[in-house]
Amino acid sequence: MIIEDDTDINHIIAHSLREEGYLCAQAFSGTEGLRFMEEESFSLIILDLMLPGLTGEQLMPRLRGIPAIVLSARADVDSKVRLLLGGAADYMTKPFDMPELLARIAVALRKGAARDMQSLLTYQDLHLDQISREVRVGDTPVRLTKTEYAILRLLMLNAGHVIAKSVILDRISEDTPDCMESSLKVHISNLRRKLKECGGKDYIEAVWGIGFKLADC
Repeated sequence: MIIEDDTDINHIIAHSLREEGYLCAQAFSGTEGLRFMEEESFSLIILDLMLPGLTGEQLMPRLRGIPAIVLSARADVDSKVRLLLGGAADYMTKPFDMPELLARIAVALRKGAARDMQSLLTYQDLHLDQISREVRVGDTPVRLTKTEYAILRLLMLNAGHVIAKSVILDRISEDTPDCMESSLKVHISNLRRKLKECGGKDYIEAVWGIGFKLADC
């Protein structure tokens, strides 16, 4: 999505992107851009700073992990550093050369694709997204508690290995300090039940006297 209130610049960028085969949406104010983000998903945002409604800087914390290339007439180093540290994927000053912008867009999208691949854990038909924290069995979403999610994530990161109960408790303690040895079995039982209801089989196997692992099913 291009969020730029200068109509000419917005249309020029959109035309160039479409010529390169990209799909893009156009917003002409920060408020319009935010509305689009609430309705659709985007891989990258081209973001002007001086916008009507919400400014680009006000939008930055609300991008929800979407990489943004900032376009701005501000050329001072402090502004660039502040925005890059604040979450911008890249920063270009106006006026800019379109071939350079297209190259930076390609790099940002490539980095985003690599990040998305790293964020997705898959085991058989189990899918866990570490960014959105969504879990699916096939195409069916599974609603998990925070503790159940932490346990499943640990098991999927260590697929093929048995994880001792003490290790599970230690590794998930930062996210779920309320999980104790006495309640771990209950959490895992609930997790196994929810996964089985969606997939029709047991995904977690208890290894007697040691701990748990993802089942070879």
